[in-house]
Amino acid sequence: MYQRLLTWRWVLMHLLVLALFVMTFFLGHWQLTKAEAGGGPVNWSYALQWPLYGLMGAGFYLRMCRDELRRDPADDEPGTSVVLYQRPRIDTTGDPELAAYNAYLAELNAKALGQQANRGR
Repeated sequence: MYQRLLTWRWVLMHLLVLALFVMTFFLGHWQLTKAEAGGGPVNWSYALQWPLYGLMGAGFYLRMCRDELRRDPADDEPGTSVVLYQRPRIDTTGDPELAAYNAYLAELNAKALGQQANRGR
């Protein structure tokens, strides 16, 4: 089950997130020492914010890992069907230039769909 989170990409991401998580606490400590040395209210606020940023980032990362574990692996496979949809009709009776352009686009679309249908065979 956890095998998906042990690929080399995920392991590198685990290490990066861990390093950034630890770094936020070092930055919070650094801001705390500056605040204690008379830095002012901005340093006090950053001393509190940096650890919160780390905790928020860890929370988002854990959520991303949970979503990866719940994801269906079959979703990675490319589909073979072409999804067609009906385009809205545009009234081009008053503008011949627009009608010609839309006809050109329809021709290009028909050619592209024909090529995709030929590739699937």
